[in-house]
Amino acid sequence: MTSQHVHTASARSAHQKNGNVVVSVRNLKKAFGDRPVLNDVNLVLYESENLVILGRSGTGKSVLIKCMVGLIRPDSGYINILGKEVFKLSPKELNELRLEIGFSFQGSALYDSMTVRENLEFPLKRNLGIHDSKKLHELVMTALDDVGLQHAVNMMPAELSGGMKKRIGIARTLILNPKIMLYDEPTAGLDPITSTEINDLILSVREKYHTSSIIITHDISSAKHTSDRIIGLVDGRCKIEGTFEELRNAKDADLEPFFNY
Repeated sequence: MTSQHVHTASARSAHQKNGNVVVSVRNLKKAFGDRPVLNDVNLVLYESENLVILGRSGTGKSVLIKCMVGLIRPDSGYINILGKEVFKLSPKELNELRLEIGFSFQGSALYDSMTVRENLEFPLKRNLGIHDSKKLHELVMTALDDVGLQHAVNMMPAELSGGMKKRIGIARTLILNPKIMLYDEPTAGLDPITSTEINDLILSVREKYHTSSIIITHDISSAKHTSDRIIGLVDGRCKIEGTFEELRNAKDADLEPFFNY
């Protein structure tokens, strides 16, 4: 099965203004035992683009972005991020690259024993060696302001709603000023109003931080709201790509159920 490209000039216009490719994935394959999960995945992400990877649960979406940051090693294939081939990097080089990639985990991945302030200070201390209390406070409050949660600075994760946890997780990622954002199911488990707030936040992050983003989701509303371009991942393959309207009009049998909402 080859990838079906339904987009032409209209879909490209939004993300090829700059033309720079910041992520390139070629012929990526990954199986767990005898179960293939990624089956010859090919994609590119352009500078300042929001690219949505749309697919049902279990289609390999999360495995794909975990391969991108070196958390999972593929069986074969090639990933180049910001001009660096991921699986040829030394551990030190990979850690340096990860500082330029923000990974927003599906579960927010906050440390339950730390306050919001301490959660945000942690990457600054560990990765950037910042220990000056005034500087830490300034960076933490700026990041929280960007997600609308300055008032939560001294709260514990257990006191936060699901949407607040998502926002704090994004703030902790943004505090290192990444060039690329990877969002893993950013609206999973959230009510429609909170989901819309998270989608708006994804757009505002791009505007303020000039990020390029890959958004993994099975939420068609999130895909519509945040995407410049969508790739439909079916059976571990990038089957079809285009704008939201182009994919809806394509009436692809595997993706059409998403659009009948």
